[in-house]
Amino acid sequence: MNIIGLTGGIASGKSTVSSFFRQKGAAVLDADRIARELSEPGGKLHAEYVHHFGAEVLQSDGTLNRRRIGQIVFSDPQQKQWLDAVSHPAIRAELLRKLEQKRNEKQRLILLDIPLLFESGWDKMADKTCLVYVDESVQLQRLMKRDGYTRREAQDRIAAQMPLEEKKKRADYLIDNNGSLMDTVQQAEELWKEWIHGGLS
Repeated sequence: MNIIGLTGGIASGKSTVSSFFRQKGAAVLDADRIARELSEPGGKLHAEYVHHFGAEVLQSDGTLNRRRIGQIVFSDPQQKQWLDAVSHPAIRAELLRKLEQKRNEKQRLILLDIPLLFESGWDKMADKTCLVYVDESVQLQRLMKRDGYTRREAQDRIAAQMPLEEKKKRADYLIDNNGSLMDTVQQAEELWKEWIHGGLS
């Protein structure tokens, strides 16, 4: 059984690659999905966020206004530090619980889909790591288009992550997503064959 840590800068195409590996049969554990589940009403993080940020981060249906929280934390390093300190232990605990469950199911390949894989130190959970990357200019345009962010909002989110060149140095495998979808899928296909049939080098 192999455990791969998959990461990528925001709007780099990591989710596309993760979906490809899921379709191939990998058991995917998505840290962002876990974070969303924990911050839904009744989840472990929901009450903490509301208590800290106040009612301004609540929408009319009681769910969190994620964009408003993002505006707060990405413009104030202390708020970002608080958010990470509160959310990371809860997300990590749930991720480890699900990982143990997948181990017991004897899955051939487990993919840890974690945006802040290196920043959080969670790459230690994986046997090997894989980075999906694009040039920063492409990343900025994709993020603004995808999420409707202003240039400043997009730049703040990119700046909050580890520089791409540092991630490239740390990753065991790279997927260049600057080209076409077909190019990206071809790279992912080659890695899948290597991980499943050739083992991890």
